Amino acid sequence: MKKFKASLGLHMIVALALSLVINFSYLLVPIITDQGVDQPADSPLESEHSEGVLHLSPDMHGYIVCDCERQDSTYVTSWQVRTFKLQSGDTLRFTSKTPDTTSDGASWGLHQRLDQVVMRNGEKFDLDVIYDRPSRTVEFVWQILYYALISYLLITLFVSVRRREGRALWHYLIYAALIVVVSVLAIYCAPVMSFRGGVMRLVFFFDGHLHDNAYLVVLTKTLFMLVVSALYAFVYTLMQQKQTMAVENERLKTENLSTRYNMLMGQINPHFFFNSLNSLAMLVRERDDKRALEYIDQLSYTFRYIIQNGQSGSTTLREELEFASAYIYLFKIRYEDKLFFDIDIDDKYREWTLPALSLQPLIGNAVKHNSITTKNPLHVTLRVRDGVLEIENPKHPKLDIEPSTGIGLANLQSRWEIVVGRRIEIIQDDTRFMVRLPLQQPKA
Repeated sequence: MKKFKASLGLHMIVALALSLVINFSYLLVPIITDQGVDQPADSPLESEHSEGVLHLSPDMHGYIVCDCERQDSTYVTSWQVRTFKLQSGDTLRFTSKTPDTTSDGASWGLHQRLDQVVMRNGEKFDLDVIYDRPSRTVEFVWQILYYALISYLLITLFVSVRRREGRALWHYLIYAALIVVVSVLAIYCAPVMSFRGGVMRLVFFFDGHLHDNAYLVVLTKTLFMLVVSALYAFVYTLMQQKQTMAVENERLKTENLSTRYNMLMGQINPHFFFNSLNSLAMLVRERDDKRALEYIDQLSYTFRYIIQNGQSGSTTLREELEFASAYIYLFKIRYEDKLFFDIDIDDKYREWTLPALSLQPLIGNAVKHNSITTKNPLHVTLRVRDGVLEIENPKHPKLDIEPSTGIGLANLQSRWEIVVGRRIEIIQDDTRFMVRLPLQQPKA
């Protein structure tokens, strides 16, 4: 729902911006060149004013007859007569020009054409008064809202077409038909300025009786909207596809990490399980029921810990140490007074986090790869320095060295990179072996 609202708001903003561009662009506004209004700056205007009397013909065009020998009569179009509300017999002071042809292509020879009226019947000619038209604000609001609405409809349709790539052909045909319908309506219902009944009114395109420039402007605006809307839909869908691919990649990455983690945990559990069964079998053979029951309790706790926390990714150091204590007990049953664990951890680090079951392979490796005897007991030290958990033990090589696959440390390294995003550090020489595990500080 939030994504839909965001897309809706973005489309509306773009549609409004497109409407503003359409209505303010100098390339798209009407350029009136044939009505005697808004002439280009380089029009061949006379520098001097002329004066004469207007004579109209029955079809409402006429000539201004001047009382001077230097200038012939000046032609006045019917459009100018209606727009300026001129009447036969008006005395006009005006400027003129000599066009090549009229709007209908007919040549008027040497006749001058009326350009601007300066005075009429001795009074200053005010074009703003004569040119009766709606408020500029009304026209502005109509134009902006109308083209913003049409732009939004076109954008929505084009985006919908892009989103349905790969669908059946009839989907494209339906949306193509809707786009054509909206485009036709955009032209047919466009609000334009039209001279009607002696005044300038805001009318709809279908009313007809518009100047040729009005048709050209509306067609140009509609074509511009079509092109820009299509381009925007193309860019928008590409960005949406890119964002969708990024989200999908993150989801696949998370699933991959989860799968890898579960596989690593699956490799740990069988190793731990078989070692535990061997120790329990030893107690059963010795018929030590009390210690066997205690061993089963501790073994049950360790498995419960694995089930509850093994798949969670990370746990606190406090919980990991409690699990390690149960796991250590299982080894102490086997080695009695030959195996010792020195734990020196400040309480402030016990709420820091680390991947679950990180201590189990390190404790197991210390026991597996060292000789543990009464004369040569093994001391394993657990401590935290500057936020790094250190597990260290002296090297007591066995006479019969057991083969090492390296799976335990490799799995630990992989899990640490997945959960923490950092690598563990392994330090060893001829006399000692130490693994440094960077802890994660709890979030505030």
